[in-house]
Amino acid sequence: MLAIVCPGQGSQTPGFLAPWLELPGFRDRMAWLGAVAGMDLIAHGTQSDAETIKDTAVAQPLIVGAGLISLLALFEHPADGFRTVGAGAGHSVGEITSAAAAGVISAEQAMVFVRERGRAMASASAVTPTGMSAVLGGDPDEVLATLEQLGLTPANVNGGGQVVAAGTLEQLDTLRSSPPAKARVVPLQVAGAFHTAHMGSAVDVLAGYARAMSTHDARARLISNADGKVVHSGREVLARLVRQVSNPVRWDLCMQTMVDLGVTGLIEIPPAGTLVGLAKRAMPGVETLALKTPEDVPAALRMIREHGTGGAGDTQSQSPTWRLVIAPSKGAVQLESIGVGDSIEPGSVVARITTLRDTYDVTAPHGGQVVEWLVEDGDPVSPGQPILRLHPIS
Repeated sequence: MLAIVCPGQGSQTPGFLAPWLELPGFRDRMAWLGAVAGMDLIAHGTQSDAETIKDTAVAQPLIVGAGLISLLALFEHPADGFRTVGAGAGHSVGEITSAAAAGVISAEQAMVFVRERGRAMASASAVTPTGMSAVLGGDPDEVLATLEQLGLTPANVNGGGQVVAAGTLEQLDTLRSSPPAKARVVPLQVAGAFHTAHMGSAVDVLAGYARAMSTHDARARLISNADGKVVHSGREVLARLVRQVSNPVRWDLCMQTMVDLGVTGLIEIPPAGTLVGLAKRAMPGVETLALKTPEDVPAALRMIREHGTGGAGDTQSQSPTWRLVIAPSKGAVQLESIGVGDSIEPGSVVARITTLRDTYDVTAPHGGQVVEWLVEDGDPVSPGQPILRLHPIS
């Protein structure tokens, strides 16, 4: 199974876009996305210095735009990707890229949303001097306890012994001067405490825009930063994109879900490198590729041929996606007392998934008439596995 992952802020480097613009049509497409975003993304991706592209309002549209055009080198038509990619995920702002790639929102919607996200987060960052620092190594429980003691938020839990702490500059200075045992603290070049309560005003702004946006259900498995769950409903994907701005990124759980799904190959799109580095430590045995320049495209196409599957569990790709209810996580399924022929309302709980630690409700994003159960009570299920087929009621 093939997974494609989309990087987040901090992955960009000066000039990284230049080689991609040599491919036919790519400059025109990037110019169009830049026009939608209201900025010269070509200049920022080829000429701007590191300080300029570190600006949140610039970095986020640049990363999403670059990711979207690079996918055209792998899949000339979006439907090709839907049929081939088994799972998709994005780290932080990369979730917008993955949502557009899975057909939940259009490329133009993605660029408007990320433009306003970058602006709103930059404004929120200006209220109080805040920042982020990577905590590398140390005992995980001790690291989290230290952050809690200092009032810091574990904004990114990335796996492989890496946690990103976020909070005020004063709190981060204290962490740096008294780090957890056997841990190293590295300040990050970001403008604020992203994925914390400091971003509350940005959430309010984005929630307003989200109410005006139309969505489609995901055409491939999308794995959420919030908890590593597979999310199918387009409205839920969008709602999570809004909430994500002030909530921690659990990339460790996203990688665990990919392992649970049986991912064998992982491609990171530009500006690539960071997520592949994490996957090499947390996903042993999975072939990885950082798609940094067009020179990497032949290797990526080979991986697509060797690892590509029928998309979101062949059943989803062959049937109208809105007729299926899928499992959000790995575990044992407990079915509600709903029989074939029964009608259910949108949002109804149809089953529960039980793991060693938690129990998750499985809700039907759309109402309809039950056609058939695709699992039996007590069966083990995987993230994204179809469990119930519905027929829409007109």
